[in-house]
Amino acid sequence: MKTPTARLVAMLVFGCLIPVVAAGQDATAPRTAWGAPDLGGVWDFRTITPLERPAALKDKAVLTAEEAAAFTQQSLEGRNADRRDGGARRDIERAYNDFWWDYGNSLTGDNRTSLIVDPPDGRVPGMTAEAQERAKAKRATGRRPVRSRVVIGSPAYGPEDVGLSERCMLGFNSGPPMLPSAYNNNVQLFQTPDHVVILNEMIHEARVVPLDGRAPLPDGIRQWMGDSRGRWDGDTLVVESRNYTDKTGSFYTIIGSFGSGETLHLVERFTRIDAETLLYEFIVDDPKTFTQPFTAAIPMKHSDAPLFEYACHEGNYGMTNLLTGARAVEVEAEAGR
Repeated sequence: MKTPTARLVAMLVFGCLIPVVAAGQDATAPRTAWGAPDLGGVWDFRTITPLERPAALKDKAVLTAEEAAAFTQQSLEGRNADRRDGGARRDIERAYNDFWWDYGNSLTGDNRTSLIVDPPDGRVPGMTAEAQERAKAKRATGRRPVRSRVVIGSPAYGPEDVGLSERCMLGFNSGPPMLPSAYNNNVQLFQTPDHVVILNEMIHEARVVPLDGRAPLPDGIRQWMGDSRGRWDGDTLVVESRNYTDKTGSFYTIIGSFGSGETLHLVERFTRIDAETLLYEFIVDDPKTFTQPFTAAIPMKHSDAPLFEYACHEGNYGMTNLLTGARAVEVEAEAGR
């Protein structure tokens, strides 16, 4: 895994941000009573910085102040504009606009054009030939298991055909790895000398990460959020996770997935930059899915607000309607024979 190179790229890119976020603040990162960096509290990871660099920006990794202001304005105007394109089906599948959604309203402090910092083009690497063949075979034989968090525009013959977050199995921004999205972009960290708990607001997914050097789970035990083990690398908490179930993808965008989680090795790094900033980095390493590892860096801001309840299935009539509609289509097809 190209961890040293990816780490160096992330440090160089994020280094430009540190003076910005520290200006006017106490630059001293707090520590726990036992001397470790204090990562505890609620952290907000909203940003309008895209995961991948837009193709039109090519090799431009950072925007000027003027370009950043124009990008932000265009993004906010686009998200708040009413949508009436795409026909009746698209009209009922999506929100009219993003007024009630909570993407945030600013880029990362260094005006990066993508959250991905390695490869240098700011894009998710290509899939391996093996992964492409597996995806092709899966499409030919049916979509199950559905590894995407959200599925749009496909029939639901049973609950297994609906996205994982629609079934309240996994959140679509809580990962792992965590990615900014439309809402619930908050995570709370708890620490003891030998454990860290990562609690996401979305679906209240919690990972209890041992720091005591215990052995990982046997390879045959697979979990939705993997098996995580943590350690300190200087003042950075490093969490490595493996043993994901094959029912999850190796990596997710909001409405898509790549590969199978069974071959994923995920490395997450948490660094307290100052009193108000936690740098979250992740490295996706899956040689069976991607042609190379890739790294993203997301600065999180400290929040004084609590996490709120995420009642995923409360009042959720969407799946009932989807399955009822599928049964109606089957009845019509049978009657037309």
